[in-house]
Amino acid sequence: MRAILIHGAGDIRVAEVPDPIIKEPTDAVVRVLRACICGSDLWPYASKPVTPGGDRIGHEFLGVIEDVGSGVSGFKRGDVVVAPFVYSDGTCEFCREGLHTSCPHGGLWAREGVDGGQGEAVRVPHAQGTLVKLPVGEDAALLPSLLTLSDVFPTGYHCAKTAGVNERTTVTVIGDGAVGLSAVLSAKRLGAERIILMGRHKERTDLGREFGATDVVEERGAEGVERVRELTGGVGTHAVLECVGLEQAVDTAFGVVRDGGSISRVGVPQFDKVSYGFPEFFRNITLTGGVAPARAYIEELMQDILEGTIRPGLVFDRAVGLDEVADGYRAMADREALKVMIQP
Repeated sequence: MRAILIHGAGDIRVAEVPDPIIKEPTDAVVRVLRACICGSDLWPYASKPVTPGGDRIGHEFLGVIEDVGSGVSGFKRGDVVVAPFVYSDGTCEFCREGLHTSCPHGGLWAREGVDGGQGEAVRVPHAQGTLVKLPVGEDAALLPSLLTLSDVFPTGYHCAKTAGVNERTTVTVIGDGAVGLSAVLSAKRLGAERIILMGRHKERTDLGREFGATDVVEERGAEGVERVRELTGGVGTHAVLECVGLEQAVDTAFGVVRDGGSISRVGVPQFDKVSYGFPEFFRNITLTGGVAPARAYIEELMQDILEGTIRPGLVFDRAVGLDEVADGYRAMADREALKVMIQP
């Protein structure tokens, strides 16, 4: 079969790789209908050392089950399923607590011999605990929105949920990428009536307004902090959803959060330390967030998609086949595309 390999910074190629097969009784093989490029994929795309032979990549996909191991029940050939960006067994104490990302038997796609999501098919370890059946056909119009359940939508939702967003909280979302826009949508879903989106790309912030943002702040740094404070009577917002991962974004979050408020971080950190000294301590600021246990949220969020009350798939503004994936990476890196969907 064909799959995407990354050979180093800026070097994305299509290659022939072995067809996935059942290796363990708990495996399934899924033929990929839709996959996508994640903002976190852009970090290795920008900096990965040259790797002879290349490495598999991709962790967001949905597809059709082609085969299941003898230890998998509840799934059959032909089922349309979505996979969260971390596989897990679904039975350990962490999975039972909704923290599937800490499953001792789980792991990441495209690591340690496990297939990446950007390809024609994927062997899914611990399929029964990982996959979620979708009550749609292979050609359903809802596939783009259902694909967001693999990562970007649950990540935005995790950000809002851990920050304690509800109908009484004001919210600032930092970042107008797909995760930031999903955080806006999630904050609106949780009842927030005042949502300030910090971003400077008009096409994206326009979508943010459609998702529920009431205000847009284009300024960055100290100017951005000042503008948010102006909009909130000088006190900031109860919740700040940091969806970038850069140190400046976290500094901004501390600048715009209200005393007694919460900062939730889901942007993949590109630095090692957060400055949380006496001034922040004295303001009773809660710092929370982390990697989203997407599997814990999929059924809940899926219902709204199936009912048509939300359309998170609007974050996809470009679709490509496998042969055009390299151009999709370039377009996202150059901010020409918000989020690229792959149709193998």
